[in-house]
Amino acid sequence: MITQPVDFRQQLDIETPEHVIVQIEIAGLGSRALAAILDILILLVWTYAFQQVSDAVVGSAPGGWITAILILVNFAVYWGYFTGFEAWRGGQTPGKQLVGIRVIRDTGHGVTFSSAAVRNLLRIADFLPPPYLTGLALILFHPRAKRLGDMVAGTVVIRDRPAPAGAAAEVSTTPSSVSDDLGAPELDDAEFRLLREFIERSATLDEASRDRLATRLAGRFAERYPVRPLRDLMFLRQLYRLELDRRQGRFVISRPGGAGLAERFVAQKQARWKEFHTLATRVTGKGLDSLGADELPDFAARYRELAADLARARTYGASTSVLFQLERLVSSGHNALYRDPRPTLRRLGHILLRECPAAIITARRYVLAAFLAFAVPAAGGFLLLRQQPAQAAELLPDVMLLRAEQARAEIAHGRGYAETESERRPAMASFIIKNNILVSFICFATGVFVGVGSLLSLGFNGLLFGTVLGHFQNVGVLEYILRFVMGHGFLELFAIWVAGGAGLLLGLSFIIPGRATRAEALVQRGRIAVRMIGAVILMLLIAGTIEGFVSAGEGSFQLRLFVSSASVVFLVAYLLNGALYLGKNAAPPAAAAPATPTRAS
Repeated sequence: MITQPVDFRQQLDIETPEHVIVQIEIAGLGSRALAAILDILILLVWTYAFQQVSDAVVGSAPGGWITAILILVNFAVYWGYFTGFEAWRGGQTPGKQLVGIRVIRDTGHGVTFSSAAVRNLLRIADFLPPPYLTGLALILFHPRAKRLGDMVAGTVVIRDRPAPAGAAAEVSTTPSSVSDDLGAPELDDAEFRLLREFIERSATLDEASRDRLATRLAGRFAERYPVRPLRDLMFLRQLYRLELDRRQGRFVISRPGGAGLAERFVAQKQARWKEFHTLATRVTGKGLDSLGADELPDFAARYRELAADLARARTYGASTSVLFQLERLVSSGHNALYRDPRPTLRRLGHILLRECPAAIITARRYVLAAFLAFAVPAAGGFLLLRQQPAQAAELLPDVMLLRAEQARAEIAHGRGYAETESERRPAMASFIIKNNILVSFICFATGVFVGVGSLLSLGFNGLLFGTVLGHFQNVGVLEYILRFVMGHGFLELFAIWVAGGAGLLLGLSFIIPGRATRAEALVQRGRIAVRMIGAVILMLLIAGTIEGFVSAGEGSFQLRLFVSSASVVFLVAYLLNGALYLGKNAAPPAAAAPATPTRAS
């Protein structure tokens, strides 16, 4: 008896709209690591080339508008590389495309912009502790090879490249000389399946094991075939070829019981499958846009035909290699046809202006909790410094101590806190925007650890904020720093609270999943949380611009007060727009129940 080798590949079972179950192979650690390395190399090349161009372009004006634009472009490319390619290129970065893997949703559909965004923001959490130990461990041990980002986004990374047509089944499906006069099959179906399994697996065995199994199997047929080659392996291969040709001949059609029906079916269909493979390979690499107007409906029709062929091949008992080839072809066709449309600017605008503020309203309790996690340490830090001024040297960075010390001299010269020359303000604004968005990303992503990361980030920033205000009050220059903060501070602080609230919403899914399972709650709340981060980015873009051009400028108190009031009005109107949108919808789109789950094997 031939023992089936254990198949350690992870499989994802997806039911297509054609009601065919397709087993898709989940990408393992090796292929994902190789794709990541290729993408990192691309980013490193980009960084080097961008730095060279920046140095040449900026020249003697390091703080102007060009520098400001370059800072934001580099930041956007670095953080948007994975999200952008996965959202706009059907779940594939250049590295994934070269390796032949793709990100899809658990339902088998293509990734959306929000799912691509949340899975890549969570790279921060997967990276911890450096270098990427959490993500690597989860990919190794999770039944679907999911890291934290995949768990929250409801995505999985699969092998996408279609199996070479005929290659996977070359031994078992390609007839050498199909003829009508070969007679009826001499082996029964059980014997033929046993022989076929041995021939297909023999290439993966070491020589000693292969020869030992060949001797045992040849002994089973010894009485019926007394004259045979000296080597048992050669005999078994010749017997398999002859029996396969008999089963693919026309004689088997009229044989009772349908012996050889699978082999005959495969022989008839192989040419069609090879044609679809050619189309699928092109679509996998270049997308459906690579097909002409007449080829697109033909591709869809061939896909449906192939899905039906897969169901029939299973019914007929086709070989494992044939089923593997068909499943990979059906999978590639499914991934191409059932991708979500690429996000348009109009759709992104709708998400940013309506769904993002609606998500904040939906998660308002978590935002309130984040506010308290910030405000309580801030109040404690302020009171501590008021009562123990000497603690400032231990708690505050040197730059803040120096600025407090120089405050009176700056006031005497008519200069404000962190006032900057006009030509350097664009670069300063860009740097502030980049830094604040990065802090919010970290505050959000680390919240996946049961909310602990977000609480620590909020608490630390609150404590620092309170101690700074306490120290400036002790020095007698509190108004000096408040004049600086008043223009941008409200938007900036609220954005941090929203980022922290999004992290708490995510992390508490493990503890308080509600009526859903923890996995379902994580995905549902992840959709809300990523929209909250979209609102955070918008608010920090505005706040950073105000801080760079108004707060760090020479504007009067009245101007700062007007800008501060305008930012509050904007925030109220923004949230009100979200509340109105929420009122017109029973539930925000982000919180919709997940589609029918699939299963992994």
